[in-house]
Amino acid sequence: MTDVPVDSAAAARTSAPEGLTLAEEEELRSELAKVEEEIGTLRQVLAAKERHCGELKRKLGLTPLDGLKQNLSKSWHDVQVSNAYLSASSTLEDWNEKLTQSEAYKKTQETLSQAGQKTSAALSNVGSVISRKLGDMRNSATFKSFEDRVGTIKSRVVGSRENSTEGLHSPSGAGDKPPQDNAPF
Repeated sequence: MTDVPVDSAAAARTSAPEGLTLAEEEELRSELAKVEEEIGTLRQVLAAKERHCGELKRKLGLTPLDGLKQNLSKSWHDVQVSNAYLSASSTLEDWNEKLTQSEAYKKTQETLSQAGQKTSAALSNVGSVISRKLGDMRNSATFKSFEDRVGTIKSRVVGSRENSTEGLHSPSGAGDKPPQDNAPF
């Protein structure tokens, strides 16, 4: 907010407020000018102090974020010690105590605990059954036959690669070595 300086010539042209003599009015105007001058000086001093404060913070490595954190921390502390917060916290603690001691809560907690245990056991059983079935399937005649066929196809493909590279020689000598068999079958 800026102050509008009083133009003493314009003020003199207006009539003096009732009940004031010309001398009293002149004294008040003089005092007003002094106060406005002091306000201007104080603004200059405040601006200089703020600049100095900013320089000190920069030298100390304090950032505006640090100031914000400090303000938030102080504000949160003020909230926590306020009567409204303490009253609400106490009320919520009372409600929590009543709720956890109620029969409905205890029954729900017990039911959910049992459901969790049964679900865990069921999932464990499903895993065991799947593992056993996969083992049985791997040992079945159908799977063995499928595995043999894949092996035959693989040997034909690998064999055809060996035959096609026999005439070609690699400078590194890699064509002289048979390909490695890293297949899972």
